[in-house]
Amino acid sequence: MSQVIAEGRDRRQETARHRAAQTAVRTAADALPPDLAHLAEGPFAEALATAIDFAQRSVSPATEKIYGDDWTAFRVWCLEHGAPYLPAPPAIVAAYLAARSKTLGRSGLRLILAAIAFHHRRAGHLWVAGDPVIATVMRGILRAQKRPVRPAAALTSAEIRLLLGSCDDSLPGRAGLLAVRDRALLLTCFAGGLRRSELVALDREDLRFTADGLVLRIRHSKGDQEGEGADVRIARGARPATCPVRAMEGWLSRSGIAYGAVFRRITGGGRTEDRLTGNGVWKILRRRAALANLVVPDGERLSPHGMRAGFVTEAYLNGALDEQVMAHARQKDVTTTRRYRNRAKTVAASPTKLLDL
Repeated sequence: MSQVIAEGRDRRQETARHRAAQTAVRTAADALPPDLAHLAEGPFAEALATAIDFAQRSVSPATEKIYGDDWTAFRVWCLEHGAPYLPAPPAIVAAYLAARSKTLGRSGLRLILAAIAFHHRRAGHLWVAGDPVIATVMRGILRAQKRPVRPAAALTSAEIRLLLGSCDDSLPGRAGLLAVRDRALLLTCFAGGLRRSELVALDREDLRFTADGLVLRIRHSKGDQEGEGADVRIARGARPATCPVRAMEGWLSRSGIAYGAVFRRITGGGRTEDRLTGNGVWKILRRRAALANLVVPDGERLSPHGMRAGFVTEAYLNGALDEQVMAHARQKDVTTTRRYRNRAKTVAASPTKLLDL
């Protein structure tokens, strides 16, 4: 019996290797110019397929999927209109942006451009990011739309404390477990200056408790596509109710999580299941904001990014230096960091404080 099982396993493995080899040949053939297509049948095909595989890992799986969806939509639109899509003349791209501007705003259109650029470069085609035809049409679209940019409202300590007021971890059953999880989630995201993708990617193995606080190992992030990783240190808070380290300890203890995803979904029966998604973090924030009656200023929007923005803004308000903020938030471009600093200065140095009111 065991021999039959082993033979079946060997056949499946051989079939998988054969299919992989066929895929490698097809991939290599698609990437080669016609006069070099014969190389796809030889040993060079495997090396080229491996190179293509590495190229496909140049962005995160999430970014790959987003780019893939936008690219597919662009390609289908071009085929429906009998227009070339690879390479796509700038006029074709501009026409597509104009067509999509009826339903998409600034960020959606820029994402489409990023996806088209990514797939052109991957295929070895020249792509000029500032092409005048595309740039001119984009400027015209944005002027016609006249949609103001709505930045994420900065959620500082004051807003975080308000949100935590809705997390009553003394409640029994599922309600109490949700409160403990959400308290740890909000405080970790805020104190760590984390992106939501970094927050939900945390595993128990990425957490190290020390005498001074907590060290988070961020293995991958938006600004670290090569996966070098970084450590984020969170100090213990002065007040038990708002201490991010105590909140994390309480969540791990009550949930019994000893390995794997730190932040997980909680079923109706009060059991922890699979890892939370970035969208799950947004839903938690929206629910807690509703319970706490938290309202963000007009012209701004409630977003998980607001916790990261709030950390940077408050750090600057309290005298943090550029290098301190950049190191903690893992920002590589000082221009991005200084936008938050300018925002903090606007709050702290309002000329209305000079009025005799």
